[in-house]
Amino acid sequence: MKKDLLALGFIVLAIALILSGTKFQTVDEYYMTHIDDITPDSKTVTISIRCDTILDNWNDLVPELQSDEFVPQDGVILPETAYVLREGDTAFDITDRAVRYNKIQMEYQGANMNSYGSVYIQGIHYLYEFSCGPLSGWMYRVNGVFPNYGCSKYELKDGDIIEWVYTCDLGRDVGCIWMGGEWEEE
Repeated sequence: MKKDLLALGFIVLAIALILSGTKFQTVDEYYMTHIDDITPDSKTVTISIRCDTILDNWNDLVPELQSDEFVPQDGVILPETAYVLREGDTAFDITDRAVRYNKIQMEYQGANMNSYGSVYIQGIHYLYEFSCGPLSGWMYRVNGVFPNYGCSKYELKDGDIIEWVYTCDLGRDVGCIWMGGEWEEE
């Protein structure tokens, strides 16, 4: 009996030692922990998120959002930051990783929930479509060009620069205009 209790004590002690030195993480936590593991051989892209157009349209912003908590004084929600590019990554994949890693709120509509067949970004950092007027919302550009299709359809390549910009004037205030089915830069 004493031997059984002694053996049980050792087993409990061994389990306690193992558990005390083990860090438990979810799969998301593990991947978010290693998101910055960029090596010289890594393919990378950069991403930024800005809402500085709101600063020029402050009176159009819904009163509940008129705060530094939602609109930073310089308009930068996420400064240009590099992320490792994985095979098949889209503009949405990198955006999703970046906002998760930086704990930035984002809400989106899945590709199967709309007629475009691509993810639609509804809001970032609690700033949504129509939060700053009837022509406001989020747009993205890659390497200075506004693609005419959704972010989950835009497959990235090494060195791409993704910019999420908040427009208050259907793109005109961020250098893009709508021309009969095509996005055209000014």
